[in-house]
Amino acid sequence: MRVTAVTCVKNEGPFLIEWIAFNRLIGVTDFLFYSNDCTDATDRMLDALADAGVVTHLPNPAEGRNYQMEALKDAREQALVAEADWVWIADVDEFLNIHVSDYTIPALIEACGNPQAISVHFQMMANGGVEAFEDRPVIAQFHRSHNPDIWCGEFAIEVKTLVRRDFPLQYYGAHRPFFPVKKVRAKPTWTDGSGRPVPPRFLVAANARRIRKFPAAGARRLATLNHYALRSLDSYLVKNDRGDVNRENRAFDDSYWRERNDVAYEDRSILRYLPALEREIAALKALPGVSALHEEACDLHRAKRNALLAQPEYRAMRDQLKQAGTLCPAEEALLVSLGLTPPPSPFAPLSEAR
Repeated sequence: MRVTAVTCVKNEGPFLIEWIAFNRLIGVTDFLFYSNDCTDATDRMLDALADAGVVTHLPNPAEGRNYQMEALKDAREQALVAEADWVWIADVDEFLNIHVSDYTIPALIEACGNPQAISVHFQMMANGGVEAFEDRPVIAQFHRSHNPDIWCGEFAIEVKTLVRRDFPLQYYGAHRPFFPVKKVRAKPTWTDGSGRPVPPRFLVAANARRIRKFPAAGARRLATLNHYALRSLDSYLVKNDRGDVNRENRAFDDSYWRERNDVAYEDRSILRYLPALEREIAALKALPGVSALHEEACDLHRAKRNALLAQPEYRAMRDQLKQAGTLCPAEEALLVSLGLTPPPSPFAPLSEAR
């Protein structure tokens, strides 16, 4: 079975090897990377991996700022995608945690009844008070999340989707494929991460608000998509700079952080992959030039953190995030209105947290 992963990257150097290694373990056979404007050795590391035959690396074709959608449009014309049995579109901070049989994509497909698409719900993995960037597997560092069935007061949670070759594709979206509803006689077979049919309105994209999501209750029996959007506080500062290069004299909105830093639930199930993952990481680092480029990427990541913290705006941002609680703004406001005390930040000393 050929499974092609498609992803877009910018300055993900410290995290590339783990993500590729993990996806190789779960059954991804081919990788199509699009990169743009990298300054942390991401592009050079991908070139080294491409030379070793591990990935295909292309420059992002976008002429404006719609990087992902332009890349997905281009990807459809690439042989790696056109000839794949299945296509998996995901980001480098997203890990498909499969709970069935040998914990691979083929096992998940079989358990779901071999549909034409499988949509798996995000589980937002919290920072949980981890401040410093460490060069070790992300999946080994972050184990707390929101209740899997509800996130920020919503029962509907976003998904990412595995797509079979014969899906009646109109175009790939970042979260799910689309098909020409009025032109297709028989709707595609499409399940959630428990092998159940997805809701009809999601299937046909009838409700714009729910195009990327549907209720998660009961949908994780066979698979969950662990989303490490925050990682360490150090890495989050660097990520924020990547997306916003000029923050001088601008207020910082910590909503994104607070919405993803719920620590109510613990999930260590993905650690079953860790021993094999560490061996696969070592094998990839043994390829010509890869280990040195990985080390360079980690050094550049730390250097960027240091440069950011030399700026008052980023020191203020760090302090604001360290003081932030573990509820989304709406939930925290509700507690306050009821005269209740929100939970403290995970960074708070134990004496203050009591």
